[in-house]
Amino acid sequence: METSTIVFSMSVLVVLLGLVGSDPDPLQDYCVADTKKGTRESFYNGVPCINPQNVDVSHFATSALSKAGKIGIVFGFNATLTTIFNLPGMNTQGLTMARIDIGPNSLVSPHSHPRASEVAILLKGSLLVGFINTSNHLFTQKLRPGDSFVFPKGMIHFLYNTDSKVQALALFGLSSQNPGVQMASPAAFATCPTMPDEVSKKLFQINDQDGTRIRTSLEG
Repeated sequence: METSTIVFSMSVLVVLLGLVGSDPDPLQDYCVADTKKGTRESFYNGVPCINPQNVDVSHFATSALSKAGKIGIVFGFNATLTTIFNLPGMNTQGLTMARIDIGPNSLVSPHSHPRASEVAILLKGSLLVGFINTSNHLFTQKLRPGDSFVFPKGMIHFLYNTDSKVQALALFGLSSQNPGVQMASPAAFATCPTMPDEVSKKLFQINDQDGTRIRTSLEG
């Protein structure tokens, strides 16, 4: 039942993403990724295509989002994404799909996607979601199963599982093949090299001990 619900929800997300453009339009029907030439460290837009005569229907399907991932220790969630390696047919199509499992009373901390808008569909549990606009106005909404929510492109946003016993499951569609993600807390306290202490102390009104404690916590 959960798998069929995921398939239906992802179909809805794909339709919605088709209405919001971000990446450049492809110049052919499709460009199934040549994963032998593309790497996870590629520094260009997209990856080369395989010969269209070698394209198979399996290139356009994946079960990568059908199973829950391992919940992390620090914030208590796991994000599983489609990539050209588990869904080669998404190459140049300007979209990414994701599954996020959030443990009870856990948080997907404030973060942003600089290159994509995002739409969420909650399948299980309850979530408090929100984003902050450039005027520092906070928009929040409590989601129940079946509810959807849109996070505008580049806006800092978060998801919090308000249930203390039930794990939450949500599916997401993002309007870029490479949406990028920047987590607010690591961006301030887990940079490499480390943010100068004087900057952190003045910005957050903390002392040296506070900064050290926060960095240690973020390291898990």
